[in-house]
Amino acid sequence: MLQGTASDVGKSIVTTALCRIFVQDGLRPAPYKSQNMALNSYVTMEGKEIGRAQGVQAEACGIVATTDMNPILIKPIKDMQSQIVIHGVPEMQMSAMDYRTQFLPKAKTIVLEALDRLREEYDIVVMEGAGSPAEINLKDRDIVNMNLAGWADAPVLLIADIDRGGVFASLVGTLELLEPHEVKRIKGFIINKFRGDVELLRPGLDWLEERTGIPVLGVLPYIQDMRIEAEDSVVLDELQYRRQQERELDIAVIRYPRISNFTDFDALGYEPDVVIRYVNSVHELGMPDVVILPGTKDTISDLNFLKDRGLDQAILDQVHRRSVQLVGVCGGYQMLGDWLCDPHAVEGEAREAKGLGLLPVATTFLKVKKTVRVKGKLMPDHSLLLSRSDSNSFKIEAYEIHMGVTKRADLSGDQEFRSIFRLVQDHEETEITDSNAAHEEGWATSDGTVWGTYLHGLFDNDDLRRSWLDGIRAKKGLQPISQTFNAHERKFEEFDRVADIVREHLDMKRVYEIVGSNRRGTY
Repeated sequence: MLQGTASDVGKSIVTTALCRIFVQDGLRPAPYKSQNMALNSYVTMEGKEIGRAQGVQAEACGIVATTDMNPILIKPIKDMQSQIVIHGVPEMQMSAMDYRTQFLPKAKTIVLEALDRLREEYDIVVMEGAGSPAEINLKDRDIVNMNLAGWADAPVLLIADIDRGGVFASLVGTLELLEPHEVKRIKGFIINKFRGDVELLRPGLDWLEERTGIPVLGVLPYIQDMRIEAEDSVVLDELQYRRQQERELDIAVIRYPRISNFTDFDALGYEPDVVIRYVNSVHELGMPDVVILPGTKDTISDLNFLKDRGLDQAILDQVHRRSVQLVGVCGGYQMLGDWLCDPHAVEGEAREAKGLGLLPVATTFLKVKKTVRVKGKLMPDHSLLLSRSDSNSFKIEAYEIHMGVTKRADLSGDQEFRSIFRLVQDHEETEITDSNAAHEEGWATSDGTVWGTYLHGLFDNDDLRRSWLDGIRAKKGLQPISQTFNAHERKFEEFDRVADIVREHLDMKRVYEIVGSNRRGTY
């Protein structure tokens, strides 16, 4: 089990790297996080929702993700209220206090049954903790850190982030707040995100080992340009303030408080001519080529956030005055419409709101969430401004995850708006034709300036992504690039790159000894 001295110390990345290393060494690993709190979701092949980190870790393992890998997912709706997803299905909304007093006492059975199934099927389960194991106010009903490690009889490696400072204090302080039997379970330290010469750190490492009797298994370097999908929007803090090289295409993604599934745009940011900026004010918006309204866990509240900050008018001005392309994904798509109604308060307290009025659609939020993987192609008469004439042959794979149902207004044959995609569910063998076998999805203005879709992962489709970007280039009078990378291959290349870095700086022989495996792999 990998635990951390705090949130965002690198537990998810190190877990992903170890999963990949074990695969490279001939083992069959699986990831596991009993309880996750995240707005970045992953849809399994069965159409169930888990934390994105565990879905990505399953990919690093080369296996199909299941809800056993993250049986409990908490999705914050507002500061003191969350949606509770159990084995991929939203079951309830609860306050933090009610979750702690009413749900946690029953959660042990859920998490241990899932863990047992993984242990039966795989050689090794790589467990990930959450936050810090030393939260005194939470420890008595913990189901994700030391209590779980005890139930599973799992050895623990404790990770600390040296980049934020105070690494020795955070490690020793964590031990001081744990019970003696919990300290005994910690078999090694991992110091993460180090910049510099490790020899300068050596006196501190020696002191730490002498002080605690626990070995330092490795000092992992700060990995530049990490391209493994993040599960928490805290990573956007770094992206927002990182000095970015100027490039030919400027895409501004609106960062509202409940932004979700922002990894939808990772592939765009890896293109050589694109800068992705996450902005939350009119000043930061600037003069982009494209504005994207991403997904959100609370659409109406985040729409009000846009209005309160004047971003709604600034965006409308960009569209009308400069013909800037405006794209809405999921919650962002809902915002583009005329009206939003939440009669059951499934997302937040606000029950209705007027949308931006750019697409003739209205959204009603229901109690049942749609989570499905889909495949398809572009409509023959779609209006997306793509550069390639054969765009109708592009194959599209994506997923939907939303509680809103968006309906189009009856336009009586008005051709100012057009559907974008024709889709079937991913598991269906139906041939995607122009017949009624597939359903239409997405809605766009006939000039392609404004369009919205429920499809997450859309820009991971290589042909569509590059053709769309080249269409933006053409509008600016720039020559197309045409050539692009394979997003799927790039993902696995990144798994291997990060795994190689971790293997180089982590004592894998001792890790295997701690795990108790007879397999040794290469070191």
